[in-house]
Amino acid sequence: MTCASCAGRVERKLNKIDGVTASVNYATEKAKVSYGSGVTPDQLVETVEHAGYGAVLPTPEGAKGEAPTAPDEVDLLRQRLIVSAVLTVPVIAMAMIPPLQFTNWQWLSLTLAAPVVVWGALPFHKAAWTNLKHGATTMDTLVSMGTLAALSWSLYALFFGTAGEPGMTHPFELTVAPGDGSGNIYLEAAAGVTTFILAGRWFEKRSKRQAGAALRALLEMGAKEVTVLDGTTERTIPVEDLAAGMHFVVRPGEKVATDGIIEHGNSAVDTSMLTGESVPVEVGVGDEVVGATVNAEGRLVVRATRVGSDTQLAQMARMVEDAQNGKAEAQRLADRISGIFVPIVLVLSLLTLLGWLVAGAGPSMAFTAAVAVLIIACPCALGLATPTALMVGTGRGAQLGILIKGPEVLESTRTVDTVVLDKTGTVTTGSMTLREVVAAEGEDEAEVLRMAGALEAASEHPIARAIASGSRERVGDLPAVDGFANVEGLGVQGTVLGDGQSTSVIVGRPALLADWSMPLDPALQEAMTRAQRGGGTAVAVGWDGVARGIVVVADAIKDTSAQAVAELRGLGLRPILLTGDNEVVARAVADEVGIDPADVIADVMPADKVAEIERLQGEGAVVAMVGDGVNDAAALATADLGLAMGTGTDVAIEASDLTLVRGDLRAAVDAIRLARRTLGTIKGNLFWAFAYNVAAIPLAMAGMLNPMVAGAAMAFSSVFVVSNSLRLRGFRPHYAGGHGDDGR
Repeated sequence: MTCASCAGRVERKLNKIDGVTASVNYATEKAKVSYGSGVTPDQLVETVEHAGYGAVLPTPEGAKGEAPTAPDEVDLLRQRLIVSAVLTVPVIAMAMIPPLQFTNWQWLSLTLAAPVVVWGALPFHKAAWTNLKHGATTMDTLVSMGTLAALSWSLYALFFGTAGEPGMTHPFELTVAPGDGSGNIYLEAAAGVTTFILAGRWFEKRSKRQAGAALRALLEMGAKEVTVLDGTTERTIPVEDLAAGMHFVVRPGEKVATDGIIEHGNSAVDTSMLTGESVPVEVGVGDEVVGATVNAEGRLVVRATRVGSDTQLAQMARMVEDAQNGKAEAQRLADRISGIFVPIVLVLSLLTLLGWLVAGAGPSMAFTAAVAVLIIACPCALGLATPTALMVGTGRGAQLGILIKGPEVLESTRTVDTVVLDKTGTVTTGSMTLREVVAAEGEDEAEVLRMAGALEAASEHPIARAIASGSRERVGDLPAVDGFANVEGLGVQGTVLGDGQSTSVIVGRPALLADWSMPLDPALQEAMTRAQRGGGTAVAVGWDGVARGIVVVADAIKDTSAQAVAELRGLGLRPILLTGDNEVVARAVADEVGIDPADVIADVMPADKVAEIERLQGEGAVVAMVGDGVNDAAALATADLGLAMGTGTDVAIEASDLTLVRGDLRAAVDAIRLARRTLGTIKGNLFWAFAYNVAAIPLAMAGMLNPMVAGAAMAFSSVFVVSNSLRLRGFRPHYAGGHGDDGR
C-alpha cells in the first residue's frame, strides 16, 4: 500500500466477504480481521491479492516479525531518493538560472531527468498501474499521471516543437501566467516533483519506523538468555526455550527472564521499566517478579509462571500494537474522503485543462495548470494525519506506563466530564497502616504500642500485621509472647515476656477488654469514636486490669491522591468517590483528598457500581471510571472511559480502555492529558491536510502554481503532518516534573 486510498480499497474488499469485519491501517501496514467459521485465513490473503496488493499471515512471533522489514524498505527508498536528487539538482539549476542555459542545455536536462521520472518514480507508476487494472485510483495515480504528463509534454516540445532548437532558453517563474509556452519544457517539474515526493515518502517511512520505536523497544526489553536450574546444575538456554514451571537464576544486575514467583533469595528489583519509579522494590520469597525488570542486589531463584506471549511485557506490547492497528472515527472519515478525492481531482484537472484552452491561454498554459492540480492534490498528508499521531501517542504512553487500548479511547477523553474513583487501591493504598497511638492519662504511648505490637506480631490478620509492622518501625524490636490465643471476632490475648517479668495483655474490641473488667475511660472512648469517624479502625489495649490506650490503623491514602484530584479538576472533570466501604470512612477519605461530600457514594455492591455509572450517564454525564479490583470490572466496562490501575487485577485491566501501570492516581491525569493531546494532534493534522488541499487546488487551477512548486508544497504538507505528530514524543508527565498543556 502506498496511501490511505490503498488501505481503504483493501478494507472494502475484505469487508465484502460474509462474516468478515476488517480494519486496515496504512501506517502499520496491517489488517486486523475478525471472521467466522466459514472463512479461512488463506481466503483473506487471496482477497487482498485480487485487490492488487500482497498479504502474508502473521508469524508466531507476532509483532517481532515486522521489525526487520521496515529498515530495508527505508534504505531502498533512501537509495532511490539519493540517485534521483543527484540527477535532479542540475536539471532544476539549469531551469532556474538562465545563465546556466548553455547551447543545447535542454538535451542534457532530458538525459538527466528521464531516469528520475522513469526509474525514480517507478514505485508510483507500479502502484498506479496495479490500481488501474482494478478500476481504482489512488494518490499514486496523481503522481504518476502528473510526472509522466510533464515528461511527455517535454518530449513533444523537444522533438516536434521549438524547444529542441539550439539556443532555446526560458526563465524560471514561481507563478504561471496565461501565455503561449509551447516552446517550454517541464523536465524540472517532472524530475523535481518526483524527487520532492520521494523525499516526503522517505521521511514518512522513516517517521513510521521512529513512531513504532516504543513498541520495538518494549519487545527488545526482555532478556535474551536465561540460566535455568536443574537440581543443583545451572545451564544457559535461549529465553524462548523457557517453560512455565522451570526454575531460573537471576544474578545481581541481570534482567528477570520472565514473569515468576521467587522461590529463594531476597533482593531489590528495579521496576522502572513498568512503573517509572526509580526506587527499587524490595522482594523476597513468595513475591512476584515481572520479566524485563532488573535485579539490583541479591541472587534470586525464580519459578517461571508466565512465558512468551503471556508475560506482562508481551501483553504491554500487544496492547500498544492493538491501539496502533485500530482506527479512530476521525481516520474513518479521512479514509472515506480520500476514497472519492482522487476521482474528483482527476475531473478538476480535466476541467482546468479544458477551461484554459477555451479561455485561449494555449496548450502549454492549460497543460501546466492541469498538471499542477494533479500534483498539489496528492493526499499523502491526509493518509498520515491519524496513523502517525496515534502511533507516536500510544508509543509515548507505553514508555510512561500508560497503555491505550484503542483509538476510540482518544475520542472519549475529549468529552469526559465526570471521573468516578474507586477508593481502595485507587485513592488509598489498599493495605492497612498504623495511623496513631492514643495512650490513657499517665501511660506511655511507646509502651502501649510495644505491648500491642508484640501480641499482634503472632497474628496473621491484616490489622494485626499493620500494628506489628508499625510498632517495629516506631519502637524497634518487639518482646517475645507466650500463651497467644485468638478470640474470634474480638481480638487476641497472651503473655508478653521481657525484663524478667511477664505481662498478660489484651488487644481487640472494647467488648473484649470489658469482659476482663478493663473498660475504656471517657477520654479513650472519645478517641476511639473520633478515629472511627475519621475512617480509621481503633483497637483497644489493656493489661494488669486497666485499659492503657488505643491503636488506630487505616487504609492509608496515597500521598499523591489529593494532588491527582486537584489536577483532575484542572482538566475540567468532576471527581466522585464510589466505594463499597461505609459512608463514614468514605467521607473521611473524600475530605482528605478534596472531593465534595455531595460527590461521595458509599456502601455500594459491585452491581450497584454499574447502576451508579448508568445513573450518572442518564443524567447526561460522560463518565470515566478509575478502579483496580475485580469488583470494579463491570463498572469499568460500563463507563464511557475505563481506566484500570496496573497494580490491580487482570479482570479490571481487561475491562478497561486505559491501563495505568503505576499505582499512582496522577497517572490517570497524565493518561487523559496524553490522550487529549494525541486527539488534538490528529484533528490538527486532518485540518491541515483538508485545508491545504481546499486552498491549494483553486490556486493551481487558476494558474498560480507551477507543477514543481506544487510538488514541493505537497511534500511539505506531509512533512508538516508527520513532524507535528512526532512532537508527541516530547509529552512530559506532571509526576516527573513536566509541565505542559492539559490537552484541551
